Amino acid sequence: MIKNLLNLFFPKACLGCQNYLNDNEIYICTSCRHELPVTNFHFDDNDTIKKVLYGRVKLEHATALLHFSKKGIVQQLMHNLKYRGYEDIGLFLGQWLGAELKTINGYNTIDVVVPVPLHKSKFRKRGYNQVTKFGASIAEDLDAEFNSSTLIKTAATRTQVFKSRLKRSSDNDAIFAISEQQNLKGKHILLVDDIITTGATIEHCVNALLVIEGVKISVATMAITD
Repeated sequence: MIKNLLNLFFPKACLGCQNYLNDNEIYICTSCRHELPVTNFHFDDNDTIKKVLYGRVKLEHATALLHFSKKGIVQQLMHNLKYRGYEDIGLFLGQWLGAELKTINGYNTIDVVVPVPLHKSKFRKRGYNQVTKFGASIAEDLDAEFNSSTLIKTAATRTQVFKSRLKRSSDNDAIFAISEQQNLKGKHILLVDDIITTGATIEHCVNALLVIEGVKISVATMAITD
């Protein structure tokens, strides 16, 4: 009753199309959910992300849940997640991807899920890391540890997805470091991020993590740019 009254006076809108949500819908409407451009990379054993990073870093497995295109529904979701405070979009996408990954043998060996960190200045401005709930949800499904303290960002950078590909490829100022190594020695780490573009951010993070003895790295992102 109370929920219905709240919806009557403060109706919730779909974070994809902005139409009002029905009582049984959360975050996005059924129509938008069906229109989301899923990649199925992890089901099809697709190596698109590995090809993006070929010759730069070695990955065990890599996947993205959705295709990202400008002015599309995924861009709208990412904008709401990163700039309008809708952190639960990360939770929604993490629960979705986590439920799928736990059915796939290659991801059952994940020991630790590590999110790509924000620089402290951007974290203070935004108030949260948009990848945290996404990664924590996946970790829960994979029965893995969630570690958001080991990988740190030591230099502030501009948002990657709105740059040209040439500019993103030449951006070498995304610097990451490791705060401690002992607990991750010999672990299979799943690095998670929101969007993979040229792979520069993932490359920097993987290279930082590879200083840890005996680690293996896989990657999972919410989306990949077309």
